[in-house]
Amino acid sequence: MENIGREKKIENDLFFVCSVIEHIGRSTKNKRGEVVKKLGEAEIARLLELADVLHCEPIEATSDRLIKSHGLNEGDFDNVAQCKFSVPTYFDIAKVYKRLAVDLANKENCTPLNALKKIYTSFISEKIDDYNSSMYFENPQYLYASYAAGNAIAD
Repeated sequence: MENIGREKKIENDLFFVCSVIEHIGRSTKNKRGEVVKKLGEAEIARLLELADVLHCEPIEATSDRLIKSHGLNEGDFDNVAQCKFSVPTYFDIAKVYKRLAVDLANKENCTPLNALKKIYTSFISEKIDDYNSSMYFENPQYLYASYAAGNAIAD
C-alpha cells in the first residue's frame, strides 16, 4: 500500500537514474543526451529496475562504474564552469528531469524508459542544462508544454 505524501516507486527510480545521468555528465563533461546514448537502453532499463538497491551505495561509485564500463570519455561540455550564478546540485536537476519524465509518460502513454530517452535526446535537455538560463527553474507544466511544442514557448 502506498503511503500518502510519498512518491510512487517509479518516481523514486526515475529520480535515481536522472541523478546518475547528471552526475556522470558533470564528471565526464558530456551532454546528458550523450550520456544516455552511451549507456544505452538496456543499461538504463537495468538502472531503473535496480534503482531501489543501487541507491544504497554512493552515487559516485555507481557513476564511476558506469563511466568505466561504457567507455564514457571526457567531453568538452562543462556547464558547471560556464555557470555565472549558483550551480544547481545534480539532485536539483534530476528532480526537473524526473518530473518531466513522469509528465511525458503519463500524457503520452509511454514507458518511463522511453520518456527518459525522448527527453534527454530532445532540445529541452540542452535548455535545462544551460544553467545561465531560467529553463530549469520553470514549472513542470511549462517544461512539458515546451517539450511538446518542440521549442521553448512564449508565456
